[in-house]
Amino acid sequence: MSEKKPFSFKNIVNQLEDLKNFFPPINTAGYPFIILFASFALILSLISDFLGWIGVILTLWCVYFFRDPERVIPEKKNILVSPADGKFLFAGPSKSPENLSDNKQLDLNKISIFMNVFDVHVNRIPVSGKVIWLKYVPGTFFNASLDKSSEDNERMIVKVEVSKGVFVYVVQIAGLIARRIKCDLTENESVTIGQRYGLIRFGSRVDVYFPKNFNILVNKGQTSVSGETILADFNLTKSK
Repeated sequence: MSEKKPFSFKNIVNQLEDLKNFFPPINTAGYPFIILFASFALILSLISDFLGWIGVILTLWCVYFFRDPERVIPEKKNILVSPADGKFLFAGPSKSPENLSDNKQLDLNKISIFMNVFDVHVNRIPVSGKVIWLKYVPGTFFNASLDKSSEDNERMIVKVEVSKGVFVYVVQIAGLIARRIKCDLTENESVTIGQRYGLIRFGSRVDVYFPKNFNILVNKGQTSVSGETILADFNLTKSK
């Protein structure tokens, strides 16, 4: 019988090197967490090989979680694409939360996307335009699959002007596990459809609000691919 190789941090690094071609690119926001998980795996390995391999599995899951694959953005004009991977929880007319805009409710269309811990969590801009403002709203951390999370949970709201007087709102919502929202945008910044703009760590939700005369093209229960799935199309001459 061959002698069992001792567990070591070098073995962890070698395992990651062997699998580097298996994983898509990693979002830079994930590096501190990957290092933390790998360090934890090393500590566990000092206790026992079994615990060390559990640490390796968790580290590989962390690498997988922060994957940031390239996406093929549709070339069609006047469309909204999904800002997140996940499952559609809602697609239809809805009253917006009061804090979405000027502390008053708006009659808009709404599409909600739930991301579980195995979905890609990098968020993308659903439509080209100009960032009018960003609004951080503190809140609770209910399960992001619940409807009340849209109004009660911690969230970051991005208001994008598509054309004069035509606005789309993208809301990153923290969940039961996710308590870190990352948004890389600045006010008055021009954005392009499918552009990466942030992420939410470890299970979350994204809501998109847009004018009611946009034509919704998805249904509740379907799955989405960020930057690729077309949520709706519109005619700017009829959207004002």
